[in-house]
Amino acid sequence: MQVEKFYYDNKTVKMFAYATILWGVVGMLVGLLASIEMFFPAANMSFAPTTFGRLRPVHTNAVIFAFVGNGIFMGVYYSLQRLCKARMFSDKLSKIHFWGWQAIIVTAAVTLMAGYTTGKEYAELEWPVDIAITVVWVIFGINMFGTIIKRRESHLYVAIWFYIATWVTVAMLHIVNSFELPFSLFKSYSWYAGVQDALVQWWYGHNAVAFFLTTPYLGVMYYFLPKAANRPVYSYRLSIIHFWALIFLYIWAGPHHLLYTALPDWAQNLGVVFSVMLIAPSWGGMLNGLFTLRGAWDKVREDPILKFMVVAITCYGMATFEGPMLSLKSVNAISHFTDWTIAHVHVGALGWNGFLTFGILYWIIPRIFNTQLYSKKLATNHFWIGTVGIVLYTVPMYWAGFTQALMWKSFTDDGTLTYQFLETVTHIIPLYVTRSIGGTLYLVGVFIMVYNIYKTVKAGSLVANEAAEAAPLEKVVKPVSEKYWHRWIERRPVQMLVISLLVVAVGGLVELIPTFLVQSNVPTIASVKPYTPLELQGRDIYIREGCYTCHSQMIRPFRDEVARYGEYSKAGEFVYDHPFQWGSKRTGPDLAREGGKYPDSWHYNHMMDPRIMSPGSIMPNYPWLLDDKIDTSLTAAKIRAMTTLGVPYPAGYDKIANADLEKQAQGIKANLKKDKIETSSNAEIIALIAYLQRVGTDIKGDQKPTAELVK
Repeated sequence: MQVEKFYYDNKTVKMFAYATILWGVVGMLVGLLASIEMFFPAANMSFAPTTFGRLRPVHTNAVIFAFVGNGIFMGVYYSLQRLCKARMFSDKLSKIHFWGWQAIIVTAAVTLMAGYTTGKEYAELEWPVDIAITVVWVIFGINMFGTIIKRRESHLYVAIWFYIATWVTVAMLHIVNSFELPFSLFKSYSWYAGVQDALVQWWYGHNAVAFFLTTPYLGVMYYFLPKAANRPVYSYRLSIIHFWALIFLYIWAGPHHLLYTALPDWAQNLGVVFSVMLIAPSWGGMLNGLFTLRGAWDKVREDPILKFMVVAITCYGMATFEGPMLSLKSVNAISHFTDWTIAHVHVGALGWNGFLTFGILYWIIPRIFNTQLYSKKLATNHFWIGTVGIVLYTVPMYWAGFTQALMWKSFTDDGTLTYQFLETVTHIIPLYVTRSIGGTLYLVGVFIMVYNIYKTVKAGSLVANEAAEAAPLEKVVKPVSEKYWHRWIERRPVQMLVISLLVVAVGGLVELIPTFLVQSNVPTIASVKPYTPLELQGRDIYIREGCYTCHSQMIRPFRDEVARYGEYSKAGEFVYDHPFQWGSKRTGPDLAREGGKYPDSWHYNHMMDPRIMSPGSIMPNYPWLLDDKIDTSLTAAKIRAMTTLGVPYPAGYDKIANADLEKQAQGIKANLKKDKIETSSNAEIIALIAYLQRVGTDIKGDQKPTAELVK
């Protein structure tokens, strides 16, 4: 049989590896700074780009899309070539993909710190960046499928199944969630509103975790773990069950992020059922990974690479057990809005994604540089320091979460709330300090890895084009008889792509379509009116400053929440909210009924320095809001955009909107003057006060509880 000689492209793998390391360090440094800001407000520096509300999305995007994203591409570009016995389809596309992705990362960091955000978690990037992501993702897909099509190996190994499902599902999620209406070069409004926007966002948000942080990493696990252990995958049949069950069930679970909210009960319950079922395929994958190491445990004790991989897979198992548990309504009633969720997320991020990435880096770099790892001892030290860092990070956050929930729900014997909200914040500050110590240790381990890899690279020489040979793929006219039915699809990548898309699409269609088409799912409330132009400007400032990262606007039907905040939230309250602002974490109190609670001067002083009005507060100062001016040149465009989205402003209102804005602003200015505060009527603080004083007032006092409160 004729044998063809060809070369693997290691240069692109090296570039993605370097980018993984660089952005890992950057993303973790930003995260460490953000964690310090949680107990030391001066770390915000009273400087807009470095406040927690702007840094938090920089951190999440840097870790997810920069660190993990480049880690995915590093693993895919290395493994796919060898599994297909073919060089990547196009060197030019590989370069465009690499530099395009890095350009997106830099643009994301700059725009987020500048305050350009959609206000949707894990999808904060504005519309021009969303378009760029789509283009680069398509380029990656062409390069990947081109390689698969020209492969010399007929069988598609399990890792490739996960790569295919990842690509098609991420494309679907990104496109659907990114439907937005631009009104300026860098700003847009979500196409969806309120309840519908919340469902789309968490259908996307949960599955961004599933199909960006999980399925591609399962693919690289199935390749690199057997390679590092020199053992075959434990069970081929379990791989099949793991893959298809996982991608089918995962897509349904998003609504478990919205339990006890204004989302219809049927959607919430659907999310719970599928979340609980998810534990079976998730643990099937974990066990398939761990059992692959049967007979290799002596090697695990000696090899730091396998140590990283074992802990990574164990953390994957822990996180995928905890996820279904947190989706149970009784547990979610305790965990949601608390630091328990932060602990849960970081078990996966630091343990599963971080440790598996480190193990793969330690495995790949010596091979593409044709040398040995500089120091196994340093790698082992990295492992132990990182492990201690994970423990010191997550355990305090679990403790903080339980403490928050218990304090929030505590009542005195006479039926009043035991604690003011601020007491629940100051009580857990020592746990935030410990979390930062754990994060610092984890980062120290990363710097040890950087040094170890640097010395490894210096000792070797890059094999940019690695020689290989294989027989060409023979064309099979008729399907060969196979023992397993799955062999048929394993030889057909296009069919694998189409079937994967159908499997993941069905859950989204069943959940999303009724919420959009059945009016009773989002009943309207007659007293709910559109925002005034000044309130709309203030809402955009609220989103720009990332206030949603610390404050929710969703009062659940619990005794303690109604006693603390007021009447629980209804679906019809949010019909003009583009995007929704329900939040996912309460570092500060819920703001759903904030309007009218305090005078305008209270909000002014609170934004200037929160500790004036709330001693002990950990909220940043916002002094620039007192001086910066509202951009009234965009008011008309905002009104037109909202009108296009269905908000019932009168015809031609965009032409007179600024006049109404100025009239309302003058009223707030006059109120402030009564309290001896002089300010310009077009200061941004005026708009923000207008929005905060409006929130929740449309139904305040008008709506009575229509269902028994959850006790």
